Amino acid sequence: MKDLTAVITGVGKALPEKRLTNADLEKMVETSDEWISKRVGIKERRMAEDGEWTSHLAARAARDALAMSGIPAEQIDLILVSTTTPDTLYPSVSCLVQRAIGAVNAGAMDVAAACTGFIYAMGTAWSMIRSGLMKNVIVIAAEVVTSSLDWTDRDTCVLFGDGAGAVVLSASEQEGTGILAMRLRADGTYADILKLPNSGSRVFPEYAGRFVKMQGNDVFRHAVRDMVECATDVVAAAGLTLADVDLFIPHQANIRIIDAIATRLNVPPEKMFVNIENYGNTSSATLPIALCEAVEQGRLKPGDILVLDAFGAGLTWGAMAIRWK
Repeated sequence: MKDLTAVITGVGKALPEKRLTNADLEKMVETSDEWISKRVGIKERRMAEDGEWTSHLAARAARDALAMSGIPAEQIDLILVSTTTPDTLYPSVSCLVQRAIGAVNAGAMDVAAACTGFIYAMGTAWSMIRSGLMKNVIVIAAEVVTSSLDWTDRDTCVLFGDGAGAVVLSASEQEGTGILAMRLRADGTYADILKLPNSGSRVFPEYAGRFVKMQGNDVFRHAVRDMVECATDVVAAAGLTLADVDLFIPHQANIRIIDAIATRLNVPPEKMFVNIENYGNTSSATLPIALCEAVEQGRLKPGDILVLDAFGAGLTWGAMAIRWK
């Protein structure tokens, strides 16, 4: 048997209908549309309604990805869900998705790597497929980040939104296509610069409630440095140069981070996919949502080289090079 790789056969996304604009936030906290637009690059974000859970968004995105792939749910071998905001720690979101879409033969597992979780889940799926253990895997990133925000903290509440994206990865014997290379990195010595206290068994009495806490300047510095390094490494590992890349999709955290990465990598604007204006930072879901929109907009054609690049709490970061099929 030839060596196996994993190709993306379907993509999908799910976004809440409710929109929270900068004008809405001006009425809630001391901020302005001008400040948010200039400093962060966001105009609006989506916000889950009461009773609209992470698993609901994940299942909707999965159904769309399955429909594009043409693969029946019964033929899915594994469901991986990246999330920092599960409905519950158990049952996992992946098990709820398995039930919702009728993937009766699939295993199911959640992945926790913050905003880098989609890359980590994709890498796990790729490894499973390359080993021959799995043929079809759904990888989903789904987040209801607004459930973890302090709406009096103007440094964080303006940044985030809710949503989900999904891909179907399928085994292929076509050499030189699909996922070409991956890099996963972490550095727990900087764990305190981006965290969600009181979200587990440990109690942090110095923090009231369960809200995102971030040291913005430190996060900015590490995100730019680490995402640039990781993207450069993964392109080299794929036997390519940065000039060979047709489309970069970076984590949509902050327009200034994206611009700094583009400058350091010498990526022209037409090769850098940006949709943060419409959705804000949806944590690990930013990459698959953006990928789905890139496909919808015709930004990828067969043979194109795509680089996905992310950074998140932990600290974690990672990148993936893909030849589009």
